[in-house]
Amino acid sequence: MAQVPAVPKLSRAWRLMRSDTLGRTDATPDMAPSERAALALRASQPHRSRAEQVTFLLPLVGPDHVGDWGAVTARLRTTLAGFIAQDNPNWSAVVCCQARPDLPDDPRITYLPFSDPTPGNDKWRKLRLLNEALPDLVTQPGYVMSFDADDLLRQGAVGDMLSRQDRGGYLVQSGYVMDVSTGDIGLADRRTLTAPMRKPFWKLCGSCAALYHDPASPASTAFLAEMTQHEHRMFPYLAELAGQPLAPLSRPSVLYMLNHGENFGARRGRVGYKTRFVQTYKITDKQSLADISRDFSLQPAGHRMR
Repeated sequence: MAQVPAVPKLSRAWRLMRSDTLGRTDATPDMAPSERAALALRASQPHRSRAEQVTFLLPLVGPDHVGDWGAVTARLRTTLAGFIAQDNPNWSAVVCCQARPDLPDDPRITYLPFSDPTPGNDKWRKLRLLNEALPDLVTQPGYVMSFDADDLLRQGAVGDMLSRQDRGGYLVQSGYVMDVSTGDIGLADRRTLTAPMRKPFWKLCGSCAALYHDPASPASTAFLAEMTQHEHRMFPYLAELAGQPLAPLSRPSVLYMLNHGENFGARRGRVGYKTRFVQTYKITDKQSLADISRDFSLQPAGHRMR
């Protein structure tokens, strides 16, 4: 199963106006399954209970698709260590893969087996499996965030989500992109007068959206399963169509690592632009770099993460 194509921007604008302004929640024949699921969730108007936890869903590339399985699992452990280090302990993480990786001994971290032998990129099938398994994985309302197994979460991000209790969920508007081969870090954020071509983080990385989810709502589970079949640039639109607009997190909350040897984007020739992005928006202030290193538990300067 391949990634579902994005809906054209003009169609998105019309469908948002149709639902927001005209109050229409009925689907039309030309809508994508994700849009149909979004409108079904909007129409169901689920009761909004307090969010009690954040659930991270991690589709991990299988050992037969990489050159260095040990390096892949080492990066996964670094990602999971960022969850464990959170000062708010109310989170869980589920790793989906063909082979069970070496996971930390923490009851909040579980493994979901994947056995679909269909050839090709299986990330989207793993995401569907993870989301469809939510009724068995999640017992209380909270936020659900798909998270790549080589990205890092900033200390305090879980606490930020659960203390703010945003109704729809959160979007990583501001975040960091790190070129592992050089150690340089660039800031991804909204455009400004001094950075007119900069892009927000959610346009660069899939670890960018945490949506409110009530396990008692089948419509919520169905929507998340369909939403994550698209590229991450579709997430804000689909969330808004579902009646769950996303609020930006309070500060740069995710670090996306490039050029570590097994990036999925490199296989599609999409890393070159992001490498240039890091150099264009490279952070040079020493105190800022020290804060990033502390909050993301990065290795000291001079020790490249491989």
